[in-house]
Amino acid sequence: MEIKGSQFTLRTWRAADAPSLQKHANNPKVVACLLDRFPTPYTLADAEFFINLNLHQDPVTNFAIEINGEVAGVIGLDFRDDVYSKSPLIGYWLSEQYWGRGIIPEAVKLVTDYGFKKLDIICIMAFVFSTNPKSMRVLEKAGYVQQAVLKQSVIKNGVVLDEHVYVAYRNNV
Repeated sequence: MEIKGSQFTLRTWRAADAPSLQKHANNPKVVACLLDRFPTPYTLADAEFFINLNLHQDPVTNFAIEINGEVAGVIGLDFRDDVYSKSPLIGYWLSEQYWGRGIIPEAVKLVTDYGFKKLDIICIMAFVFSTNPKSMRVLEKAGYVQQAVLKQSVIKNGVVLDEHVYVAYRNNV
């Protein structure tokens, strides 16, 4: 499966993606605003493990961001259980060398549109650390609305941070 963007392609995973995934993910600036479950340093074994988790998804909810023939980032919908089963979280990261080119706002729009058209969901949510205003702007450009600020609710690298909650609804994007 592929979704074409203006400067990139969102596509399903291939085993051969591991070296480029590892290369672009192994960057402290990328990891700085991600959950602690994201490995650092990011090894080839980490890349292979992640790709194997996502190789045969049905429906597809996690996409490689391919730029110039390499996987330069990831975007996906993370489905949760229980009362959250129709409210997935959107998550993404992009190689530092491609920051500031409008790639992620467009990718967020494409995945959001895909989610509402192809998946049984009521909204898509995003949680952003207060140290990441650029990600907040990405979401706003993609039609997401800030719903709340959870004060002092997370800890990253020993620092207590606020977390900003953004939501997109089927009718507002």
